[in-house]
Amino acid sequence: MGLFSRRRGNRQVVQRQYGVITTTARQPCFYTDYNVPDTVMGRFEMLSSVMILFLWRTAKSSDSGKQLSQEVVDAFFLDIDYSIRELGVGDNSVPKRMKKLAGMFYGRLERYVRCLQDRDLGQLAIALSQNFHGVESEPVDMAELARWMLANADHLARMDEVMVETGMVSFLVPESTEVARG
Repeated sequence: MGLFSRRRGNRQVVQRQYGVITTTARQPCFYTDYNVPDTVMGRFEMLSSVMILFLWRTAKSSDSGKQLSQEVVDAFFLDIDYSIRELGVGDNSVPKRMKKLAGMFYGRLERYVRCLQDRDLGQLAIALSQNFHGVESEPVDMAELARWMLANADHLARMDEVMVETGMVSFLVPESTEVARG
């Protein structure tokens, strides 16, 4: 019986942590001040960006932190699957779409993590612009989002491992760009 209560407890930790990630990604400021498009794909990109920050931190974690991280990633992809179905995509097309979105996510993970490790604000802003707005479009200024991501990388690096293992990872609240400049 202890096994089942541990799974239920872990599921609550995963749900809590994933809830923090999604709440962070849904902050209105991103869509009003940080040039994140308020579209289905813009929301996917923003959620992916916050997930990548979480994964960047948990890559340095203990085994239990990494296990929790994997379960949060699983919750992320289940949520994406559910969202695709809610948008009315037919059951036969869902696996193909999921494969495409997973490829996009892991490509972004690699590129953003490289920028975070190098602390390269300029390259991170370019990567964000290309991913959020398309490679073919005019570049969009994503420096504010890149700054927010780098600030969070610092914030997460200072976070105690117990916070990771218990699903208590938090993110800095984005500020309105008017507040930040004032």
